[in-house]
Amino acid sequence: MFSVGDSFIYKGHGICKLTEIREMNVDNEIRSYYVLKPVFGNSFTLFVPVGDENLEAKMRRLLSADEIHSFIADMPEEDSAWIEDENERREFYKNIISSGDRASLVRMIKALFRRRQELNSAGKKLRISDEQFMKDAEKMLYDEFAYVLGIKREDVLPFIMARLEEGIQNHESGDGNI
Repeated sequence: MFSVGDSFIYKGHGICKLTEIREMNVDNEIRSYYVLKPVFGNSFTLFVPVGDENLEAKMRRLLSADEIHSFIADMPEEDSAWIEDENERREFYKNIISSGDRASLVRMIKALFRRRQELNSAGKKLRISDEQFMKDAEKMLYDEFAYVLGIKREDVLPFIMARLEEGIQNHESGDGNI
């Protein structure tokens, strides 16, 4: 059971805050509903029936600040192989976006970023669908990091880059702490 004030990722709607638990009469049945408000941009309200296992399974906890710092430290280790077949890549990326798995999102972003750099050096551009996948993945990660760390969304990438640079410097100096 969730509590009023909890924040989490609600699949397909981003980060939401549970503002209240309300009794509602729907189809002549009184039932308790979680009242969810997305925290970024959207002004709509979501009502999720309490006890609906399928819908509650879409409510995923946020990482803690410590987990985010650890996650960032592990980013350089994430493999990011490119998938040449466009249809296979599109299906694979759809599944990653749908799952919301953070490590897979990082691998996807890295692969797309590297591919964009390769194409740019050849005077070409990344496919529009790949650009959209990259934007979607970045939004998912950056929104969560910004919310949990209490920073602006546009400060997330510089924050990640600074933490990675600190990790490299610490590794080179033999400190090992990130």
